[in-house]
Amino acid sequence: MPVKAYNSLTDRVRLIDKSKELPYDLLLLADETVESINKYIFQSDVYVLERDQQNIAVYALQTINDDTVEIKNIAVDTSFQGHGIGQELLKDAMNRAKESGFKRIVIGTGDAGIHQLYIYQKAGFEMFEIRHRFFLDNFPEPIFENGIQLKHMVMLKKDL
Repeated sequence: MPVKAYNSLTDRVRLIDKSKELPYDLLLLADETVESINKYIFQSDVYVLERDQQNIAVYALQTINDDTVEIKNIAVDTSFQGHGIGQELLKDAMNRAKESGFKRIVIGTGDAGIHQLYIYQKAGFEMFEIRHRFFLDNFPEPIFENGIQLKHMVMLKKDL
């Protein structure tokens, strides 16, 4: 049976209580280690997408300053990928940020994250910064994506 696309009538995005539940299984789909997640997760608002009482996707928003919020992590369970859920999560994050009074939203991805770069730019994000050597300096083991070693973090922004 095919996986259904995001459905706002049956799927629910909710803010989680980080002291009780952190969906590391989902967060680790977008970040390499629990240690790297823990560097930002407790200063972030974490939202999960539920379907039939199961968490199938997650994103984390962290305030950078009065005007800017950053999506620190966004991930969809592998069995639900390719059905527009990630794009709907991006929209949800942008809407929440705008409703909270932020003027800009930013997100970073690896320099070899071709699919992510495509999705973010399709959603209206524009590249504005490269954090050179980010993956080389912040992770003990090399990280590969699409057969290419990640070296730099590409930062993208969108005005809300």
